[in-house]
Amino acid sequence: MSLQADPEHHGPNWPADEGHPRKWLILCVLAAVAFMAQLDLFIVNVAVPAIGRSFHGAGLSDLSWVLNAYAIVFGALLVPAGRLADHYGRRRFLLVGVVVFTTGSVLCAVAPTLDILVLGRVVQAAGAASIVPASLGLLLPTFPARQHNLVIGAWAGVAAVAASSGAPLGGLLVTLSWRWIFIVNVPIGIFTVALGLRVLPEIRAHASARLPDTVSMLSLLATVTLLIFGTVEGSSWGWGSPGVVASLAGAVAAGALTVRRAFTQSNAVVEADLFSSREFGTASAALFLFFIAFATLLLISVLYLQDMWHYSALDAGLGIAPGPITAAVFAINSGRIATRFGRAVPALLGTTAMALSGLYWLLFATASPDYLVFLPGMVLGGVGAGLTQAPLFASAATLAANRATTGSAVLNMARQVGSAVGVAVLVALMASQHPSRLGLFDRGWALQLGAAGAAALVVLMRGVLRRAAPVGPAVAAGPAVAPGATAVTPGATAVTPGATAVTPGATAVTPGATAVTPGATAVAPGAATVAAGPGAAAYQPLR
Repeated sequence: MSLQADPEHHGPNWPADEGHPRKWLILCVLAAVAFMAQLDLFIVNVAVPAIGRSFHGAGLSDLSWVLNAYAIVFGALLVPAGRLADHYGRRRFLLVGVVVFTTGSVLCAVAPTLDILVLGRVVQAAGAASIVPASLGLLLPTFPARQHNLVIGAWAGVAAVAASSGAPLGGLLVTLSWRWIFIVNVPIGIFTVALGLRVLPEIRAHASARLPDTVSMLSLLATVTLLIFGTVEGSSWGWGSPGVVASLAGAVAAGALTVRRAFTQSNAVVEADLFSSREFGTASAALFLFFIAFATLLLISVLYLQDMWHYSALDAGLGIAPGPITAAVFAINSGRIATRFGRAVPALLGTTAMALSGLYWLLFATASPDYLVFLPGMVLGGVGAGLTQAPLFASAATLAANRATTGSAVLNMARQVGSAVGVAVLVALMASQHPSRLGLFDRGWALQLGAAGAAALVVLMRGVLRRAAPVGPAVAAGPAVAPGATAVTPGATAVTPGATAVTPGATAVTPGATAVTPGATAVAPGAATVAAGPGAAAYQPLR
């Protein structure tokens, strides 16, 4: 398999050791579009009560689908969208995704009924699922390998800034009208499509590459859809209700089929040999556990400030903002830490900081308002979010270049499911949508402490990340060089510094909003030949 220019496209490939000549402009475009997609996971939550007042007669369970529909569709489409973007072109998928997302935003903004609003959210989610993996798949190949740590940290910082601005910006816009939270996406979408057509390069599989197996793609889609659906509805329907039991049972059956296809089909949507990498397999487990804790932190903080201390939506958003802002600062610098000390160090420090945040609130939180007592726990949580995500997602760099897309998508799927589980378990533990006793919040902080502590233990005991070797230019290669191959692909890295978990932020929100950001991919430009497993595809950067 070789990386080469498509003879039908003109223009030289950019040097692998220098990156694309417009790489910083490309970074700005991709950061803007990813920020837009990730912001919508956060900004909508604080608007749910205002949306309910607009649609008279809408119940809480009906309103929850404004959040749940986005979470389910977004999570389910991540891996299929990433694989198809690799095949048909990442720039193409990204720009089409932006158009779809912007169209969905317009539909939401003008929605005359709640049903139309939910439909608009489904359209938004489909667009976002195309945007995020394609944007990350375009980003890393445009930078030389020596700058990948910096890019990873910057990407995690974008996610953290989206989280920090979602609640306060949403609270501010809702004072005008909840429809403004969707209108703000329109100019961003138009701008990024116009600029993206001019500056973004195209990267796609060779024309001879096989499409992913249709059966495994559909079975994975059913697995994630039914799993997230059953999880987000468990607290409201009851965990023993027929609908929830059927959803979870269906997810198990579809998941079993997905696993079977992974072992029997060379072009399965998720290849079995992804998990032959110990680092990748255990990183998936660590991300699942960490995002249970992170989703818990985001939701319980909003509930604590609004229900226990009776903050307004805007005040609660401003009160939470120092945490995600701290996350942005540490995420941007996590690459430097990883380069000097190895990826395990920021991952272990980050998961530990998240656990300490829960422990701090367990010990010091008060029933009466005292923001200076609350603040250190939020800052510790921000440190954890900023340090942890980039090194865990960087485990995709241990995979062969042709499998990096799927690997990144699987990591994002672990994050998405972990976030859904965190929200569902928290609501079940607190046994109230409007908790008002400090003892109920202690249950949530104990969940945060336990899940983050378990993630730290996975990093420490299972060797998710190689602590002994600082991260320099990463090399992602297959298990063996193919016969007649010239070289192993240098610098192929696939990393998805992730968007953070969505907070179902308003006091009236039922469980359901989950984290999200999907699997990114990256293929090293300028490589010669790498070994590939059965059904692997050759990637080629195009101008």
